[in-house]
Amino acid sequence: MLVKDVMTRHPIMVPPEMSAAEAQHIMTENLVRHLPVVGDGKKLVGLVTNQCFAMKPDTMISLSVWEITRYLSNLKVQKIMLSVKEGKVYTINFGKTVEQAARIMTEHKIGCLPVVDDDGVVVGILSEIDLLRSLQEMLGLPTKGVRVTMRMPNKKGQFAALTGALAQNDLGVMGIGSFPTPRQPGYYDIVVKIPEVSIEQVRDILSQVPEQEIVDIHEE
Repeated sequence: MLVKDVMTRHPIMVPPEMSAAEAQHIMTENLVRHLPVVGDGKKLVGLVTNQCFAMKPDTMISLSVWEITRYLSNLKVQKIMLSVKEGKVYTINFGKTVEQAARIMTEHKIGCLPVVDDDGVVVGILSEIDLLRSLQEMLGLPTKGVRVTMRMPNKKGQFAALTGALAQNDLGVMGIGSFPTPRQPGYYDIVVKIPEVSIEQVRDILSQVPEQEIVDIHEE
């Protein structure tokens, strides 16, 4: 699945000259946590997050209440944003995979990635919510059916044996995923979502696959 398939298209964008107060109002009004900051041609220059509005304690201590009010009213987005020039904004191209996006977000512990085209123009935004939604779709959650986790040795032909058993019994697959079995080297767990079938049918069929075992099965 590619970033362009799961990103939020046409995100709200703001110019660097906008007041910080107005940007905060836009975020509150539209229930968003990130605002790409763009210049000419919608090219990305920065990013505003909720954390950008937090004042440093040393700044607050040095100002009176009236000075704080005046300081906030004159504050511009370009003064609080995470800047692209300073290397504080991570982006991703719309043609990359969601796995690559997830790796960037987890490595840098960030909640979103502005999505850009080859010219650096903002075409979308990808948040952790978008990634979770894509995970649900890849595992077939929106479709009712039986979700089964099969444990198999990491050997050639094991996945073919599983899909062969499904095909022989005219069972389709709406979602699939795999991951190394925790604390059991040499094994993989394969999650398969099968529609229009009962738990009993799935258990009867897949329990016959050699060298594999059902470790979880339920309807959802």
